Amino acid sequence: MTLFTRTLHLSVRLIRVQARGSTQIHCKYSKKTANIIDGKKISAEIKAEVKKEIDQWVGQGHRRPCLIAILVGEDPASQKYVENKMIACKAVGIESKTIRLADTTEESVLLTQIDKLNQDSNVDGILVQLPVPEHICEKKVMNAVDPQKDVDGFHTINVGKLMANADTFVPATALGVIELIKRYNIPTFGKNIVICGRSKNVGLPMALLLHSDAKYELPGHEATVTLCHRHTPPEELEFFAKRADIIISATGVVNLIKPQMIKPGACVIDVGINRITTEEGKTKLVGDVDFEGVSKVAGYITPVPGGVGPMTVAMLMFNTLKAAKQLVNNNN
Repeated sequence: MTLFTRTLHLSVRLIRVQARGSTQIHCKYSKKTANIIDGKKISAEIKAEVKKEIDQWVGQGHRRPCLIAILVGEDPASQKYVENKMIACKAVGIESKTIRLADTTEESVLLTQIDKLNQDSNVDGILVQLPVPEHICEKKVMNAVDPQKDVDGFHTINVGKLMANADTFVPATALGVIELIKRYNIPTFGKNIVICGRSKNVGLPMALLLHSDAKYELPGHEATVTLCHRHTPPEELEFFAKRADIIISATGVVNLIKPQMIKPGACVIDVGINRITTEEGKTKLVGDVDFEGVSKVAGYITPVPGGVGPMTVAMLMFNTLKAAKQLVNNNN
């Protein structure tokens, strides 16, 4: 076989790709649509697992886990997010309640309310829905929540534990992304990962988990991580993205990630949630990724909606059960 013939043969050889529950055959350089990472399906699996654990927990004589959400103001998006969390609580068997406060509520009143919940032994998890009104200091509110009940993973102590790879509450969205990668068997060991967005709640936690050593109490995923953000020049972002085996975007910038930025076969995780108005005047949810174009190049891709969003709620349920078990163990 000549070098030319061998090269031609290799360029069209078929690669067997394992996709959840089925085997698909793809030409290495074909432009077939990427495998869709189904966040709805995986989140349903996780909630079913949490429900089973809660039923066993209650069967052992423990009370049901309890999650309290505090909603300050009347932001429609925040109201919807909290509503979805309460629906999920009911589905998995977690007791829940939403405390609603006016957007004029003083910071001191909110802090007092949090302190009461910290002292309540029947409450396992506390979350304050973000954003809070501008006159309230978000950092002070996050650090007012007892770290043992901080199911959002936003308290400085829990952030510090995450950096040290100690067992802690991982922010639900970041944990959801990691879980999607794991359950779809996307390899991370030695791979190049580009994260667009450096927020303390999403981008940075993912970077900490993905780059670190697997030997720690909170195992890392052994990847080489590049963390890009709003001040990364577009040409530099494209330079890094083209070399990435996994791209995760969490910026809220529509169509930030374009097809020409994608390495063929890469995994693309879209955390962005943006509301746009279509030509017909309707509101539509889209992410940071040009889904139609990128899906023709990528190997795996998450849709918006239906990708990372459902995972955030599912991992909040996971964290609430974890908090309930830890509080019992710590009191024994």
